[in-house]
This record gives sequence, C-alpha cells and structure tokens, in this order.
Amino acid sequence: IQPISIGQAESRKQLAGPTGKCFCLYPADLQLPAEPRPHITESDFTSTVLFLKRMEIAGLGHCKFIDRPDPAGLMQALEELDYLAALDNDGNLSEMGIIMSEFPLEPQMAKTVLASCEFDCVSEVVIIAAMLAAPVCFMVPSMAVKPEATLGHMKFLHPEGDHFTCINVYKAFKQCQRDSGCDVQKWCRDHYLNYTALLTADALCTELIDTLRRIELPVSTPAFGSRSNTVNIKRALLAGFFMQVARDVDGSGNYFILTNKHVAQIHPGSLYGAKSPKLGLPEWILYHKHSFSEDNCLRTITHITPQEFIQMVPQYFFYNLPSSESKDLLQHILNHKLSQEQKRRPGTSDEDPQEEQTSDRCVIQ
Repeated sequence: IQPISIGQAESRKQLAGPTGKCFCLYPADLQLPAEPRPHITESDFTSTVLFLKRMEIAGLGHCKFIDRPDPAGLMQALEELDYLAALDNDGNLSEMGIIMSEFPLEPQMAKTVLASCEFDCVSEVVIIAAMLAAPVCFMVPSMAVKPEATLGHMKFLHPEGDHFTCINVYKAFKQCQRDSGCDVQKWCRDHYLNYTALLTADALCTELIDTLRRIELPVSTPAFGSRSNTVNIKRALLAGFFMQVARDVDGSGNYFILTNKHVAQIHPGSLYGAKSPKLGLPEWILYHKHSFSEDNCLRTITHITPQEFIQMVPQYFFYNLPSSESKDLLQHILNHKLSQEQKRRPGTSDEDPQEEQTSDRCVIQ
C-alpha cells in the first residue's frame, strides 16, 4: 500500500468530467510522487533473479536495470533461492538451480516438481503446477447464479485441500475429453469452469512432462487417491513452499504466517472457506499465495501437520524463523523427535544433535 502519483491523481480527476466531482481521500498538502513506482520495484523478483543467474549475468549489483529493483527485494530473492538450494556457497547457481531454471515456473513450484521425482508423485504434482500457472479455472458468475456455481464446484472438492481439488478438476476435464459423447465446452459451462483456462493447463502439463523427459528425470505412474500418494504430494509441496506455512492461532480462522508474523484469513473461494464450512478449519496449512494488499487472504491452501513441516523444512531456514509461539511449538516437536531417535540408538551421543536432526530429511534439500 503506497501513495498514488500526481499523474494518477490528475487522471482520476479527469474521469469525473467537467460537471462531476472528485473526492480526494488525502490531505491537499500531501506530497505525492511525480510518477508511479515501476512495478519491478514492488513485485516478487525471485524468478527474474533465477533467470539472470542462468544467463550468467555478472554481479546483480552491477546490472544496468532500466528501473533498479528495491535492494531489500533483491536480497530477499537471493535469500529465497538460497533456501531452495538453488545457489552454491559462492552465490552461483547450483546444479539444483540450473535444473529449476529449465521449467517455465516460479522457483518454488519448480523445486516442488523436482521433489516429486524423489517422492514418486510426478504425475500429480505436474497437474498442480500446470493448474496454478494457468488462469483460474473456477468461474465466479453473478450473484443470481452463484449458488449453482458453488454446487458445480463442490463436486470436485478434495478433503485434503485446494491443491488436490485442482487434480480432481483436471482429471475430470481429461475424462470428458476422452468420452466420445461428452461435449467438453458444455461440460465446462455446466460446472462453471473456464474452458480456455483448462486448455492452457493441459498444454502446460504436456510441456512440463516433456521438459522432465528431456532432462532425463523420472515420471512416475499416476497413483492419485492412495494414502501414500497423498502424503508424498504434501512432502513435494513442502519441499518448495516451506516458506509459505501458516497456523490458526485461535481456532477462528486467523492464520499466523511463520515467516513475517502477519495474520491473514482463508479466501472464501477455498475448500475451507465458504464453499464447505462443515469441514472445519485446519490448524496448519500450506498456501500458494498471500494477497496482502488486495484482501489479506491466503489462496490455494492444503492441510498439513507440523510433523510434516518439520521433516521437510531446511534446518537453517527453521532457525532463521522469527520467534513466535508457533515456532516454539515446532521446536518442542523437533526436540521430542530427536529424543526418540536417540533412544532408538543407544550408542548416539548428545554432543551433535544437528547430525541427528538432518538424518531423516528430504534428499532434495
């Protein structure tokens, strides 16, 4: 949230026309900037930094940007890439970072796709990545037919969360394409789904599978619906999105974000929002997007457990989290886990707990 520019203020006044009135909700003597800030200075810069690193651009501090990004945003982007194991000790792209740059995805989702190769859930995670990279497939019609649209969407809801719901929608769409008597466009209209968005997701899914095969990474057999597959999908998601985890601190839907200590709510369009109030609110969630300046809502969420988070989060990221009650709770779970491991290994000394802590971690980290 920031002040508008003088140019924006003047253009809004002109919209009122010669006979209209324009109400300015700020003091008349407020010093407004002459021009709006370039979008690059306030947007997520991580994908751009990964691209520049892959292009072997010399130190980012010496790049001649048309509009230089905010230094704090640039440092945050580098920090996030480091957490994702995309950088080596010298700040250059690691082998992981090079492979991540091959995908037309944001770095966190690219890391999730790579982790799915380890957890044998590539087919499902690729669908999630394609559905989230494409435009939103759920259509939001006028209030007159909104109840019908909600019922149409509820047919695809998955109890584990919105990421799994995306898989249900895509699989139903592909099944309709295979059925000879199914009119796909009519099917989309009947279920209030965006046909063009689903076609885009389908093309992206094919492109991602082709990329995996080109760089000779394994593509697992679909196993959606089994318990082990559900757990593995969550592990893959956490491998990339461990920085986007929140906890319901009071049981009323006020979610505390671990990384920045902001409090946000679940978007009404989510599975756990207004669409399915009977499910109840999960305590721990992983989210795909936080629309802070728009409505302060968490979008595309999936239920996780603190034990799953502890297993997948990189150790150095966990210790850099700001202090909070939620972090203390996670630390207690971690300490209990370490003590249980030491009891099972009577020859282990207590002098090097960090070695014990990392013994059960994801190899992809």
